Amino acid sequence: MAKVMEREKLERGLWYDPGERGLRAARRRASELAFEFNATRPSDVERRGALLRDLVGRVGERVEVLSPLQVDYGRNISIGDDAFLNHGAYLMDCAPITIGSHVFIGPNLGAYTAQHPLLPEERNRGVERALPIVIEDDCWLGGDVKIMPGVTIGRGSVIGAGSVVTRDVPSGVVAAGVPVKILRALTEADSIDG
Repeated sequence: MAKVMEREKLERGLWYDPGERGLRAARRRASELAFEFNATRPSDVERRGALLRDLVGRVGERVEVLSPLQVDYGRNISIGDDAFLNHGAYLMDCAPITIGSHVFIGPNLGAYTAQHPLLPEERNRGVERALPIVIEDDCWLGGDVKIMPGVTIGRGSVIGAGSVVTRDVPSGVVAAGVPVKILRALTEADSIDG
């Protein structure tokens, strides 16, 4: 029986060793590209766009990402059209992170796909596993939102500033808190057009 490589374990959501040489090299490449992106002048839109496309797996049209941006691998990130990520986003993309179209993200987003064993003896082995994060189209996340591994935020939902999202959030709701709780459904009464 063939040995399962660490990258394959990672991609299958199994416990894997993040210290494996190939995974370390991929993270180093992403760190270098993120450093260059973050050091590029905001006015150099063309260069920033090229660096972002080199760093991130998929970048839609009219995407704006403000510096600084940090990622683990970059290639596991998909950003839809007309998305906006404010300053200080950290996308721990050990597993895929999908950001839909027309998603607005406030400053200091933390999207964490990695999960470590709970028992110290197991954690000290240096293994982790990664579970995907999905932010569906038309969502708005306030500042300092933290998203835990394996979470999906449903289409059109709003997550209040400072929230910690530990479980899936359905479409079309306002949710906030630590841990996040559904506060109410979005309604026509929320319209700015009265």
